[in-house]
Amino acid sequence: MSAPHIPVLLDEVIAALAPAPGMIMADGTFGAGGYSLALIAAGTRVHGCDRDPDAIAAGRLLPQCAGPDAALVLHHCRFSQIGETLRDAGVALLDAVVFDIGVSSMQLDQPGRGFAFSTDGPLDMRMDRDGPSAADFLNTADEADIADVLYRYGEERQSRRIARAVVAARPLTGTRQFADIVRRALGWHPGMPKDPATRSFQAVRIHINGELDELAAGLNAAEALLAPGGRLAVVTFHSLEDRMVKQFLREAAGLVPGGSRHLPAQVRAAAPVFAKPSSAIRPGEAELARNPRARSATLRWATRTDAPPRILRQPKDLVA
Repeated sequence: MSAPHIPVLLDEVIAALAPAPGMIMADGTFGAGGYSLALIAAGTRVHGCDRDPDAIAAGRLLPQCAGPDAALVLHHCRFSQIGETLRDAGVALLDAVVFDIGVSSMQLDQPGRGFAFSTDGPLDMRMDRDGPSAADFLNTADEADIADVLYRYGEERQSRRIARAVVAARPLTGTRQFADIVRRALGWHPGMPKDPATRSFQAVRIHINGELDELAAGLNAAEALLAPGGRLAVVTFHSLEDRMVKQFLREAAGLVPGGSRHLPAQVRAAAPVFAKPSSAIRPGEAELARNPRARSATLRWATRTDAPPRILRQPKDLVA
């Protein structure tokens, strides 16, 4: 059985992680298992983690999960839980960790999950099918709070206009309804550049899933879990995520002073905990021709040193 979706930058991610027989690795965003299966094919044992119960249920049908010595062990958990989850499973150190951040192709392609507006569906957007939905937020939040979310997580300059239109149109129930409200508020029509509803959908999804706080927690967990010489590879899909990963790796390599809203200040280590990180790696023309969804993907990776992990001063800020 193979994964129904090939993850972006697959060859580049595998090259960055340098898998070899006998290694133990973690795929922090298992999804359809594309990265995990490629790592297993290279002889590694993989712990796959995902907050989406659908991904875990589908993954457990893979033959790689079968038997007491299965090459693939799946865990239903968030980024913020990955360290505790793997330690409870008896995993003290890892040879590599990979994160593929954001919404998956499987989630986008299921109208019932509410992540996309190409087809109509319930206004849900919950990755783990738990907690308040996008409709709950948009139908109950103050106008100012909606505007703040759209501006902060969607980098939407007209966030106040959209928030005003959302409040006036309540109750919202469907993805197409929300998209149309955004379009009308901004005077968009077919044929114009990029659909502005994309930014608003991104913002609401990031907010209700606590994605940036979860990313921060996952990065710090990886730092603590990786053995000396271990590799961390992170694929992001928009500038907010990429800036966080770039800053984290540069700070961990001792290249810049620390601290941001999503990556709290840390006690400076006696030595860098990661070697100098890679520059941004992006898809080539051949991959973009095969998969247009890869156009915004960026890979960054780095190698763990033998320095002890840094100590968080504000661990509570890492949890969504």
